[in-house]
Amino acid sequence: MTSNQGPIAIEAASPSPAPSIARTHRITVALSFLSIYFIWGSTYLAIRYAVETIPPLYTAGFRHLIAGLILLVWCLAKRLRPTGAQVRASIIIGTFFFLIGHGTLHWAEQKVPSGLASLLIASEPIWVFLLSSFAARRWRLNAALFAGILLGLGGVGLLMGHSALNSGPGVFVGSLAVVVGALSWSVGIVYSRRSHLSGHPLLLSALSLLAGSVQLLLVATAFGEYRGFSFAAVSIRSWVALGYLIIFGSVVAFTAYNWLLEHYSPTLVATHTYVNPIVAVLFGWLFAGEAVTFNVLLSAALVIGAVMLVDRGMTRLQQGTESLRI
Repeated sequence: MTSNQGPIAIEAASPSPAPSIARTHRITVALSFLSIYFIWGSTYLAIRYAVETIPPLYTAGFRHLIAGLILLVWCLAKRLRPTGAQVRASIIIGTFFFLIGHGTLHWAEQKVPSGLASLLIASEPIWVFLLSSFAARRWRLNAALFAGILLGLGGVGLLMGHSALNSGPGVFVGSLAVVVGALSWSVGIVYSRRSHLSGHPLLLSALSLLAGSVQLLLVATAFGEYRGFSFAAVSIRSWVALGYLIIFGSVVAFTAYNWLLEHYSPTLVATHTYVNPIVAVLFGWLFAGEAVTFNVLLSAALVIGAVMLVDRGMTRLQQGTESLRI
C-alpha cells in the first residue's frame, strides 16, 4: 500500500500524464496480445514456406540460433549471467522443446498442411496434464478435465484417422511426427516445472534456444541435409519466412508473452492456445489454399473445446488445493 502512495500524489499534482500513460499501457497490452495471438498463429504457415527450399532441421536450427543469440545479447546487456545448473537444464529443455518438438514440426510441414499441424499441436495442454499426473503418480480428475481429455483425444483421432489419411502421401507419417513433437514439448514443460529452476525467463529461454539450435544443426548435418543444398536455390519466400520466424515468431512474440506473464494471470495469457490454431487454419486457407473441410472444422472445434475444458478443470483443481491449504 505504501509503495503506491507516491505515484498517487504525483498524479494529483500533475494529472495530465496519467491519461497518456494509461493509453500507452492499453496500446502495449493490445499489441502484446495481438502478437501472441496472430504472430504465433501465423508461424505455422511461415514454417511451411521456409521449408519449401531450406532443409527443415537447418531451418529450425538457424531460426533458434539467431533468435537465441539476440536474446542472449539482450540478457548480457541487462547483466544477467547463467549458472551451471541453468546451462545443464537448458540442454535438456532444448532437446525436448526444440530438437524433438520443433524439429519434427519443421520436418513434417514439408507434407502436412500448416492448419492441420496447428490443430495437432493445440492438443499439448492435454498431454501436459496426462504426463504431469503420470510423473506425480497422482490422478485427480473432475468433470471438465475428463470431458476435455475425451474431446481432445477424439479430435486428434479424427484428424489422424480421416484428414491425415486422406490428404496425400506422407501426410499421415508427418502427422504422427507432429504428435510426437507435441508429446516431446509436453515432456519438456513437465520437466521444467519439476526441476524448480529459477532465473530470469529471458535468460532461460536464450539458453534453451541456443542449446536446441546446436543440437538441431548437428543432427541436420549428421542426417546429410547439407547434401544438394545451395543458398542460391533458396527462394525469396523462404528467406522472408525464415526472417519472419526469427524476428517476429521468436523474438517479438516471445518478448510480448513474457511481458504479459509479468502483468496478467497465466490463465488469461494462455488464451493464445485457443486462438493460434484458428489463425493458423485461416491463414493456411487464405494464403496457401489449404482445404478447410467439415472434418477439419469439426476437429478444430473438438480440440479447441477440449483445451478450454482442460484449462478450466486445472484451474478448479488448483483453486481446490489452495482452499485446502488455507
